[in-house]
Amino acid sequence: MKIVFASTPSQEEEINELVRYIYSNIFPLYFSDEEICQFEQLGVLHPTEDFSTLKDAFQVMTCIQTLISILESSPVDEQYAALYNKNVATLEEIGLSFPFDFEQFLSVKSMRHSMLSIYTKADNELII
Repeated sequence: MKIVFASTPSQEEEINELVRYIYSNIFPLYFSDEEICQFEQLGVLHPTEDFSTLKDAFQVMTCIQTLISILESSPVDEQYAALYNKNVATLEEIGLSFPFDFEQFLSVKSMRHSMLSIYTKADNELII
């Protein structure tokens, strides 16, 4: 007999928040709005089902947080390529698609830094 602990709703919400963070803070640095829209349609980082176990949920949160840390470092350092690839492989095993090579994030960042995106969070908001 094996006891498996189910993931909690708060973990699933945290995962969704991390995915939103990648879409609004990371992807706009590297990709155009049209490409990001295609990623949403392709289901990049969107699970096909809820995470059934506590272990899966923790692994997903850890992997996404690690990818965020790597991709937010300035500049992205090639010494993290193995760590990046390991975390992407773990996400793929669990059922989350993240179809990007590490090299895609090495060369594009400097070109996207000054561009605006509909996916980024507004710097200010109108208060009524």
